[in-house]
Amino acid sequence: MPHILIVEDETIIRSALRRLLERNQYQVSEAGSVQEAQERFSIPSFDLIVSDLRLPGAPGTELIKLGQGKPVLIMTSYASLRSAVDSMKMGAVDYIAKPFDHDEMLQAVARILRDRQHPQSVAVERPATKAGGADKSTVDNSNGEIGIIGSCPPMLDMYSKIRKVAPTDSNVLIQGESGTGKELVARALHNLSKRAKAPMISVNCAAIPESLIESELFGHEKGAFTGASAGRAGLVEAADGGTLFLDEIGELPLEAQARLLRVLQEGEIRRVGSVQSQKVDVRLIAATHRDLKNLAKVGQFREDLYYRLHVIALKLPALRERGADVNEIAHAFLARQSARVGRTDLKFAPDAERAISHYTWPGNVRELENAVERAVILCESPEISAELLGIDIELSDLQDDDFMGLAPQQSISSGNTSLDPTEDLSLEDYFQHFVLEHQDHMTETELARKLGVSRKCLWERRQRLGIPRRKTGVASEN
Repeated sequence: MPHILIVEDETIIRSALRRLLERNQYQVSEAGSVQEAQERFSIPSFDLIVSDLRLPGAPGTELIKLGQGKPVLIMTSYASLRSAVDSMKMGAVDYIAKPFDHDEMLQAVARILRDRQHPQSVAVERPATKAGGADKSTVDNSNGEIGIIGSCPPMLDMYSKIRKVAPTDSNVLIQGESGTGKELVARALHNLSKRAKAPMISVNCAAIPESLIESELFGHEKGAFTGASAGRAGLVEAADGGTLFLDEIGELPLEAQARLLRVLQEGEIRRVGSVQSQKVDVRLIAATHRDLKNLAKVGQFREDLYYRLHVIALKLPALRERGADVNEIAHAFLARQSARVGRTDLKFAPDAERAISHYTWPGNVRELENAVERAVILCESPEISAELLGIDIELSDLQDDDFMGLAPQQSISSGNTSLDPTEDLSLEDYFQHFVLEHQDHMTETELARKLGVSRKCLWERRQRLGIPRRKTGVASEN
């Protein structure tokens, strides 16, 4: 059993982290400062040291030297991000921002311990699901694990592209609606790259005030503007040797776009207020939910920067386009949230399962996660009902017999094929078979009427199950 030392002066955080690690079969010791750790333990005897950066007395980075080669994971707040990057340059194996997600901490710990045993492997773990059938919690490939849940065709294609693109230094543009998990793709690209041991710096361009964005990204010299009392390195500089992930890059002001273009073209930056440039080695991954090409046409985004970013473009599908993945992801969130509140008996009621499948999830994976978290908190029985999910869907639409607009024993025949709802077919399979059998000689209106659903519902289910409309063979509808 791996033995981990926690060094954290905040008693509540230290105790919570100890309980989290012990629940996951780690042996844990703890201390409130570097001095206490020295006095109570032989620091090199631990398999991993998890330490806060700012401690009373000596900083957490002192443990890098005292550990004599044992891995040190630094915990830091966003405000001290640059200090965390500096600590990695001093020898820390990685850093994690506070407040951290429990799964994020467990993934970091597991990865560090595994990499210590197998230095040549690079992997990203993802939480196991409680969905029925085979365990799909891992995606095996020679470079490691992708770390994203889902096995629908668009996601399998995404995994294939990630494996091909990750080992290169090419710029990547990740496109997709808000909440689809673009940062997860960026993280997978980084972890499967040759830069995996270097930092990945993530920046949400929409979250930084326009007046500060250039200073945050590129740094500034003392006196460069009012309030610049000291020189400061930027986030691009902090990512030197690693990966810079710019989320919502469509919100980047034009002046900052010009500076970023120089980074991509010349591999150098110049701090605000400086006349000297310095070289940087950064791999850029950008993400956006906006159409950058159209923004470039109307002068809201630099066209030359767009083509620099668009070397490799990855398109993340919306959750409503991922078919059965939505249930697999929901079960993973349920397992995660249940563990957090100490409930092991929770499961989705049948009406909740159907609601999750039928709802279009405009907020994508983020909305699904919030819905499951809310339901787990409010649930007073072992079963989570559709009502507790709090999603905007008519519960009357979720009755099995109404799903197809057919009585349970009714069957539909087409040629030599007869589909009977009493056969061992799921409702989704039944829907898919019927549409594929009849769409060559039925209009969308006729299909919807026969199935007992609206045309909008038919379209949404086509999207979810990945059934494209036939472009020929049936007269078009006005």
